[in-house]
Amino acid sequence: MSTITRQHTNKRMSQIVTHGDTVYLAGQVGDEHEPVADQTRTALSRVDALLKEAGSSREHLLQVTIWLADMADFEAMNEVWDAWVPDGHAPARACGEAKLANSRLLVELLVSAAKA
Repeated sequence: MSTITRQHTNKRMSQIVTHGDTVYLAGQVGDEHEPVADQTRTALSRVDALLKEAGSSREHLLQVTIWLADMADFEAMNEVWDAWVPDGHAPARACGEAKLANSRLLVELLVSAAKA
């Protein structure tokens, strides 16, 4: 039976949950006062830090779900995303429009990865 490890946990959620060799991250967002490209960069920077802490990296991404507050931001988000994903390591991915928890948030990423 695989152990479940939780990191940065409060009553509501954990930022990192590891089960066996799979790492699950809580939804990552950027600074609510930034435009979507900058929010995406900030969120991806947070993803990098959490994956590193969990013993993984962007080269080990399995699946990413991206929520945009407005699909009109799809191209601007993808410019940042495409520069961030290492060649040959693109995960399974979905992107859709959703009402996010804070009306000033424009993008949120939900990430699963394998341990390195």
